[in-house]
Amino acid sequence: MLSAFAETVDSTDPLSALRVGERPEPRPGPDRVVVTVKAAALNRHDLWSLAGVGLTAEQCPMILGCDASGVDEDGNEVIVHSVIGDPAAGGGDETLDPRRHLLSEDLQGTLATRVAVPRRNLLPKPPELDFAQAACLPTAYLTAYRMLTTRGRLPAGGAVLVQGVGGGVATAAILLAVAMGARVYATGRDGARRAAAEALGAIAVEPGARLPERVDVVVESVGAPTIAHSMKCAKPGGRIVVCGSTAGHLAEVDLRRLFFLQLELVGSTMGTRDELARLIALCVDKGVAPVVDGRYPLSRAADAFARLASGAAFGKIVVEP
Repeated sequence: MLSAFAETVDSTDPLSALRVGERPEPRPGPDRVVVTVKAAALNRHDLWSLAGVGLTAEQCPMILGCDASGVDEDGNEVIVHSVIGDPAAGGGDETLDPRRHLLSEDLQGTLATRVAVPRRNLLPKPPELDFAQAACLPTAYLTAYRMLTTRGRLPAGGAVLVQGVGGGVATAAILLAVAMGARVYATGRDGARRAAAEALGAIAVEPGARLPERVDVVVESVGAPTIAHSMKCAKPGGRIVVCGSTAGHLAEVDLRRLFFLQLELVGSTMGTRDELARLIALCVDKGVAPVVDGRYPLSRAADAFARLASGAAFGKIVVEP
C-alpha cells in the first residue's frame, strides 16, 4: 500500500530520510482494527521522527503520522486517538503511563492507505466535521484542549495568551479558547499572522508587547524566546502551560516572579481518549472548524512535509490518501 515513511533517520537533513512508496498492508489482531485512512494531519512530531528524535534507524522503515480519520472495518466513520497507553498505569490517564507511545513510534503510523490501531483508540467522527477537519483533532487540537482545560484550568470568562500564532497548537488554542468564551491575546512575528489571528477571534499583539490585562492561562509552545514574556503576562496564581519549545528548550526562569506571584509553570503533553471525546463534542456544540493550511494527496507527501518544515503554514497540513 502507498505510504509516507522514514526509510532511516537523519539529524542534519530530516527530509532526506522521507520516502513515499509501497509498504506492507497492516494486519488486524485480537484488539487491533484496520482503518481505511481518509485524511491524516502532519505534526512537528513527524519531522522529529525523521531527525531521529524518538525514532532510531533500527526501527525503520516506519510509516509516519499520528493523526487520522477514516472508515473502520464495519463502515463506521472514525477518528483515531494517537496515544497508545494504559489508563490504569497512569492513574486513570494514559498520557502518564510510563510506557505510553504514539502511533509511528512503535506501531506503524497513519500516513498510509490503511492503518491498524487498538480498538480503544477509535472514536466516532461526527458528520459536522469533514475527514480533513477531523484528522486535525487528535494531536494539535487535543494538545491545546488539554492545555486550556485539564492543565490550565481556564475559568469561565477568563483570559488567555497564545504565544507564536501560526502553528497547529497555537491556532487550535485560539479557536478553542474563543469557543469557551475567553478573551484571547495572541502574539505573531509578522503582520499577516497577527491579522490571521484576529480573524479567528483573538486580539493580536507583537511579540513581547504588554497586554491590556494579565491572563489566567498562557499557552506556551515557543520556548526560550518567549518564556519570560509568558511569565510577565500571567496574573497572580496564573498558569503558564508548556507543550513544546520549537525555538529553544534551554530557558532562564525568574524564580522570584514564580514564587512571589504564586505562578504555576506546567507541562502538558497530548491528551486522553476521554479528553478527545470532550473536544469533539465541543467542536460540534460550538461549531469549531479546524483551520487547514493545505491538503495534499499521499503521492505528494514530500511537498506536504516541505511546507511543514518551512514554518510558513497557518493551521494544519493534511494528507489525503
